[in-house]
Amino acid sequence: MLDFPELRPHDVEIASKRVGVPLRQTQRPRDLYSESSACMVPHLTTSLTGPLESLERKLIDSQPEIEAYLRRKWATLKIPFYGSVDVRMSGFKVAPVDTNLFPGGFNNLNKDFHPLAVQAMMAAMNTLCGEKSSVLLVPENHTRNPFYLENVATIHKLLTQAGVRVRIGTLIPEVTAPTQFVTPSGATLTYEPLVRTGDVLSVAGFDTPCTVLLNNDLSAGIPGILKGLNQHVVPPIYSGWSTRSKSMHFTCYESVAWDIGQLIGIDPWLINPLHGHCGQIDFKAQTGIDCLASNVEELLKQIQEKYDHYGIKEPPFLIVKADAGTYGMGVMTVKSVDDVIALNRDARKKMAVVKEGMEVHKVIIQEGVYTQERVNDAIAEPVVYMVDQFVVGGFYRVHAGRGVDQNLNAPGAQFVPLAFEQPCTLPDNNCPNRFYAFGVVARLALVAAAMEIELLKAGYEAN
Repeated sequence: MLDFPELRPHDVEIASKRVGVPLRQTQRPRDLYSESSACMVPHLTTSLTGPLESLERKLIDSQPEIEAYLRRKWATLKIPFYGSVDVRMSGFKVAPVDTNLFPGGFNNLNKDFHPLAVQAMMAAMNTLCGEKSSVLLVPENHTRNPFYLENVATIHKLLTQAGVRVRIGTLIPEVTAPTQFVTPSGATLTYEPLVRTGDVLSVAGFDTPCTVLLNNDLSAGIPGILKGLNQHVVPPIYSGWSTRSKSMHFTCYESVAWDIGQLIGIDPWLINPLHGHCGQIDFKAQTGIDCLASNVEELLKQIQEKYDHYGIKEPPFLIVKADAGTYGMGVMTVKSVDDVIALNRDARKKMAVVKEGMEVHKVIIQEGVYTQERVNDAIAEPVVYMVDQFVVGGFYRVHAGRGVDQNLNAPGAQFVPLAFEQPCTLPDNNCPNRFYAFGVVARLALVAAAMEIELLKAGYEAN
């Protein structure tokens, strides 16, 4: 039996609960159906909508209970403004493997369904600002990345279409006057230097914006200009990667998975990747490797027990990655303790530093989830995008040079927008909708992120 800790937003101690409820075994049904649009998940109609596995069928059959659970959670938790979740589908298991609170790929969404994002942004802005809708958008500093600039242009466009006045304020010190950047699609973005007056942040000539919307994950730390503002700042400054950790997020997610397991009668492991973490490691000096090795050994043992229970023949594997945002850096696949002990110099170098040159001293050791998804025979994984509590689309991250047990967020990855059925106002009993399962785990991960943000807030305010 595995221990899944239950974490509540205001708990200081994490209580351990034992679980192990087996999945109710059923034959694959002939008549498959999808959810209605009322559950706030678009209807996927790509070539990957094959026969549903028993777990996916169970999630669809339990739709009323799952949606009611989510409504209860959002009645007590503050919904993040937006987020994206990387999902892995192995057939026997579907689970989130990463959650981003500062999503940078809005340009990869299906443009036909931008109206979903516009409506969701209207709802989010109504909650934040009411009648006064003005946003100061603060993006990342890497203006030389044309794909990221396209993302900023898409966010700007969606907010504008939602009836919001938007200006872009930059943290780049060299930008001392309005500066224009042109995206590959021909959109023009004007970056302006931030101006702080007392506890209000804006740009020149812009009335006090109701909301400061960060699309910058603050990996290098929280700039002083963002601290102590008397404005809505979303996501909160303490939810950036300088304070956030993947291990805390997945501890919160374990609690959510346990809730759902109890609610609909499944083993929480089927929607949850097991994980451990090491808090003091130095890949350059080769210290802390013993912590990593012991965690690898224990997790592989636990996963093998689950594989044996469900008759899974593939060997288990783990993903070791920096405990803070990586941009695909600081990630490796591990299949045995020997893989850790025998790390060569190049492998240690790749694991030692991530975005903004930040050194890695904390890692999460996460259960690897095989992916059975393919796009033109290349390995793929879905990335689900949400605004407020609504799924607004997603895309497949595709990598022809990677295997089913490897991280796909790496150089060479391509992005294929997901296609959706329109209209999707009625259930369809003849066509499976794989995206509902993706949407469920993504929204559960967003609940976990909201719980995580409350814990981060308590810690930030205490300091």
